[in-house]
Amino acid sequence: MNESISHTFAICAYKESEYLENMIQSILRQTVKTNVIIATSTPNDHIKVLSEKYNIPLFVREGKSDIRDDWNYAYDCADTEWVTIAHQDDQYDEHYVEEFINKVENQKNAIAFVTDYIPIKNGNIGPRDINSKIRRVLRKPLKYNWMAKSRFWKRRVLCLGNSVCCPSVTYNKTKLGASFFTSKLKFNIDWETFLKLADMKGMMAYVEKPLTFYRVYDGATSMEFIVNHTREIDDEYMFRKFWPNWAVKIIMHFYKKAYDTYK
Repeated sequence: MNESISHTFAICAYKESEYLENMIQSILRQTVKTNVIIATSTPNDHIKVLSEKYNIPLFVREGKSDIRDDWNYAYDCADTEWVTIAHQDDQYDEHYVEEFINKVENQKNAIAFVTDYIPIKNGNIGPRDINSKIRRVLRKPLKYNWMAKSRFWKRRVLCLGNSVCCPSVTYNKTKLGASFFTSKLKFNIDWETFLKLADMKGMMAYVEKPLTFYRVYDGATSMEFIVNHTREIDDEYMFRKFWPNWAVKIIMHFYKKAYDTYK
């Protein structure tokens, strides 16, 4: 690994996910070796056995499980310049770290790194669904470094929906500081965090390659938030940060159709 860039995959483990080992293996297959830790607020034998099997340091947070608190704990446990919050259900292409280094090593003002993604459905990577296709188009401005540094364009990328896939993001801790996740939202904690990044000075470095594989299944948290309408409430809240109320109603009419891609 480039000695001038230090990086950690911080895996957020929750309860007993059948996909956790797949995530670990995808990280250990990286063409450029990096640091790996596991953080959890729900310690159990399943997580402990896998951490010991793959010799990965395990950090346990005391207290009630909470997405924001769990993410901040994993983020803070990483003692490197850069950290990727890895979700236990997802996977990474073996070239993720390699592409990350190639992109940011000459971008001294980069505050985050983002990649394209492909969904995993029914155990298969791909094909792209309509949601991932639309989000890819919305991220297009980030391909151009000058736009990826512009507050205006970083906000435009987010104004029609959360175009960034959460596990694809790597954060520059030295520029962002400790416990960076401050959103009070449950579903759109990531979207509001990306808006926070967009409003900051610095580059959201982007590689338009599908280096992250995002799992969609009935037991996923995303599905749970759709069923209990938390997502709809959070989505309206976020759109109001960009648009007047009359426009939000129109956008939501079409945006809710994307919820079907999680089924």
